[in-house]
Amino acid sequence: MSATPEHSEGRLLVPALMFIALVVAAVASLGAPLITSVATSFHVSLGSAQWTLTVALLSGAVATPVLGRLGAGPHRRATILATLAVVVAGSALTALPLPFAWLLAGRAAQGVGLGLTALMMGVARDHLPEERSAAVIAQISVVSIIGAGVGYPLAALLAELGGVRAAYGLTLVVTAAALLTAWRSIPEAPEGRSAHVDVTGAVVLAAALALVLFLAGERNLWSRHLAVAASLAVVAAVLLCAWAVIELRSTTPLVDVRAVRHPAVAGANLAMFVGGIGMYLLLTLITRYAQTPQGAGYGFGLTTFVAGLVLIPFSVLGFVAGKLTPWVRTRIADPLLLAGSAVVVGGGFALFAAVRSDLAELFVAMGVLGFGVGGFSAAMPGVILAVTPKSETSSAMSFNYVIRSVGYSLGSAIGGLILAAGTGPGRLFPDDSAYTTAALVGIGAMAITTLTSLALARRRSSETNP
Repeated sequence: MSATPEHSEGRLLVPALMFIALVVAAVASLGAPLITSVATSFHVSLGSAQWTLTVALLSGAVATPVLGRLGAGPHRRATILATLAVVVAGSALTALPLPFAWLLAGRAAQGVGLGLTALMMGVARDHLPEERSAAVIAQISVVSIIGAGVGYPLAALLAELGGVRAAYGLTLVVTAAALLTAWRSIPEAPEGRSAHVDVTGAVVLAAALALVLFLAGERNLWSRHLAVAASLAVVAAVLLCAWAVIELRSTTPLVDVRAVRHPAVAGANLAMFVGGIGMYLLLTLITRYAQTPQGAGYGFGLTTFVAGLVLIPFSVLGFVAGKLTPWVRTRIADPLLLAGSAVVVGGGFALFAAVRSDLAELFVAMGVLGFGVGGFSAAMPGVILAVTPKSETSSAMSFNYVIRSVGYSLGSAIGGLILAAGTGPGRLFPDDSAYTTAALVGIGAMAITTLTSLALARRRSSETNP
């Protein structure tokens, strides 16, 4: 018997959604392995080259809630295609032999694509059967995380073989393929939807997020100009409070703050924020440790490409956890799965803190991290969408992804600050004990995440069993 058009569409739609989510995540993460190569090729400082990653995270964090709101309306397909066109244009800028400023502009355009992940979830929830959509949304969430593990070693290899332009040239090919895939596969949004972008709220949120991510990325500012950094942090907090007031008063808010205040959503976002700090902290600790020259008294002196291979267990086991999640969710509630995954990530920290004298031990710790992150990412949408109307899927998950981005940025910054504090005068590399201190901080973050998730589980249990 031939497949019905709906079934055929579903078979084509699912891989399309996965591919687009993977591409935008991998492309945005390419700044990390190429920072040293960019500094050398463009004759700029490492601090300036770091902005090839920071600017992508910043533009993604700013674009995500706006795209989420547009994705809740009738023009979701057009929004997805236009956004991917911007990403393709940015990829062209990074691949062409242009000055450094144009490279940053291209990276900013590429980062906008990070806002598409939540829209992919909205498409899945609207156009797939409920049971199927839940599994697909979980997989999209996982893919958006493990994309970094896919892009990192590949970009590093291309940079070693053909230079920075070769690595960025690949992004032009894959983003163009993603645009073509979206044009052929993404359906129109259901009828009856409406969405208006709160421009004032978007501008205020953009300013607040810009300050937060700037402060997270500029570690020297905290160590050399603490008063300035603290003042900017206060300004960011005031802007975030002002944004919340604007959203509460708006008839067409960028993010439905009242829905975000729902205990389940608020708890999930808190778990994502603190968990994101811990997850990204361990990711950066392991990759940095692996590349530290052995002359420092520890480390393995790996090249960028070989260090990128350490991420393979992270991606593979993250994908495995994502595939197992639908089966596990039939047996335990999503909040309990969040808690269990946070414990696994904490176990990765404990392994790194206790044993890291052999490269195989780093592979194991990275695999444990990937499995925990995969389970956590797959369970998170279920917690939020259980209390979210179908029409608000993109908007609700967009806000969660903004929280995740800020958590990741703070995790990277906290790791950098701890290692900087553990670097003695005149030394290039921190003491080995600084990594242990950072790992203990990560264990604390994951303990908070676990307790938050358990509180969510208790609340859901009391609601379902009064």
